[in-house]
Amino acid sequence: MNRRLFILLLIFIPEFLHGQDPGFSQFYANPIYLNPAFTGTTELPRAVVNYRNQWPQKGATYTTYSLSYDQLSKKMNTGFGFQVYHDKELNNIINTTSAAFSYSYHLKFNHASFMTLGLQAGVVLKQFNVSSLIFPSEINQLSGVATGISAVEYSDEQKLYNDFAVGAVGQHNDLFWGASVHHLNQPNESMIEGDLKGKLPMKVTIHAGTRSRKLHHGLLSREFTLSPNVIYQQQGSFKQLNLGIYMIEKSFLFGGWYRNNIDIRPDALIALIGFAREKFQFGYSFDFTLSKLSNYSHGSHEISLTFFIGNKGESSMKDRLLIPMI
Repeated sequence: MNRRLFILLLIFIPEFLHGQDPGFSQFYANPIYLNPAFTGTTELPRAVVNYRNQWPQKGATYTTYSLSYDQLSKKMNTGFGFQVYHDKELNNIINTTSAAFSYSYHLKFNHASFMTLGLQAGVVLKQFNVSSLIFPSEINQLSGVATGISAVEYSDEQKLYNDFAVGAVGQHNDLFWGASVHHLNQPNESMIEGDLKGKLPMKVTIHAGTRSRKLHHGLLSREFTLSPNVIYQQQGSFKQLNLGIYMIEKSFLFGGWYRNNIDIRPDALIALIGFAREKFQFGYSFDFTLSKLSNYSHGSHEISLTFFIGNKGESSMKDRLLIPMI
């Protein structure tokens, strides 16, 4: 089954699809990955661990691990951070490891409006395990036997390249928004010699959301928060629109997202739950696949852990971003 799938992917996908980034369903639980301008947007230093397992019932087909850390320097109005992630595709046939450093500068216009600008620079190692693949040129058309002789010439089985991104986020009262562009240099990650189509397209992200506080009615009235959000992403010819809403009830969060791959079909419904205390945050989400891939994928699981380090000062930050927990 896997061998047939790999052959089909190698035959058809290169004709219309270029490289794409791994995606997370808990967008705001991996803030630096979404937008480098989120660097240093919390009062305490923040460490985040993310894990995503896509199509788990078919083996370790797509798994992604991420670790990030960022903190704010109040004296300089700047943020510093770093992120490393490791992504495994197609049962370890493609492995990507990335390490990046982020910097942000915070601008305050008045008591209700401010903006953060972010830069990110890193290095990426992409490795290909081609020994377990069979290309169409290796198959004898008469006997159907794999000869092991391929007409494709490989320049290398790994690629090491630099990668850059920029971003901005802003807020006015309870409305927040942002935009980022990743892969500004469009690095070439193809391992095939002479391939001129191996450039990684720039990824453009636009996001916005708001928060509104409501009251439960009844004898035990208490406050809860609603936060609708929208995220649009485009990378090459791939376009995706995500519509979501969160409800925060004391330390608990419930929410959902609708993901639509524009020009193709609805992709997934994402259900998520979270729990947060002053120095710890946990999130879990599950993707319900809506496309025909549901017969193969069986959804995706994702977990996030966020830790806030140190102690708050006597004067708390009044102008930090209103970022959803997950």
